[in-house]
Amino acid sequence: MFRHQKELQFEVKVDRPDPMLARQIQEVLGGQFGEMTVMMQYLFQGFNCRGEEKYKDLLMDIGTEEIGHVEMLCALISQLLDGASPEEQAKAAEDPATAAIMGGINPHHLIVSGLGAMPTNSNGVPWNGAYMVASGNLLADFRSNLHAESQGRLQVARLYHMTKDEGVKAVFRKMLARDRYHQYQWITAIKELEEKNGIVVPASFPPEAELESQEHAYELWNLSEGEESKAGPWAQGQAPDESGEFVYVANPVAKGQAPEPKVPVTEVHHDLDKEFSNKV
Repeated sequence: MFRHQKELQFEVKVDRPDPMLARQIQEVLGGQFGEMTVMMQYLFQGFNCRGEEKYKDLLMDIGTEEIGHVEMLCALISQLLDGASPEEQAKAAEDPATAAIMGGINPHHLIVSGLGAMPTNSNGVPWNGAYMVASGNLLADFRSNLHAESQGRLQVARLYHMTKDEGVKAVFRKMLARDRYHQYQWITAIKELEEKNGIVVPASFPPEAELESQEHAYELWNLSEGEESKAGPWAQGQAPDESGEFVYVANPVAKGQAPEPKVPVTEVHHDLDKEFSNKV
């Protein structure tokens, strides 16, 4: 059961309207790594979570917090759009400084949403459920969560430097602080799961099934010009799970056969049949 509390998580109060900034903030709301993505990702992982209750609660705690972040960004975008109208856009053309701001307004904010936030990115592309990951494997999902938080925090940090509005920056500072903790949280949860089950996903796949190809689990194939990648820790020393030693292969050799697909029947109309292709 969810219950809506009317107060926002943090105060949202912009210094002045800025439709262009409202458009930019749409990216961290409805973009690939926006708050809508982490909200849906954590909630679906939580809804489907099996096993220890603490992991389900962790996912639901953060997923529910992200609902609040979505609401907070919607309020922020709405405030930045206050006063925007077709008349304002026409008036803006008379003043170059104002035109630089109003000229970048997302037309959908005027035509579709009535000066409200939308579930889209900064270019108006609708949010897509394919952005989210909920595989049912906790370690795989938690690693995806760390990636999502890393990308999301990166985008908020970039937006922070794109505005001088102290009210907006105050909201961003709160989000950056929470996203810092969320990265800590997923790193810690990942470490716990790795200590329990190992670092490879899925841990339950039978090792004996890999025996005939086991050497490929430790080889770094040099497929670039030069050998700079040889200097990294991934090319020498013990594997993280201590199951073998890394090997650097300077000149990997293909060991498979050359593909020889058959020419399809004429009815497929590839026009590859030699007899047919020679006819005028």
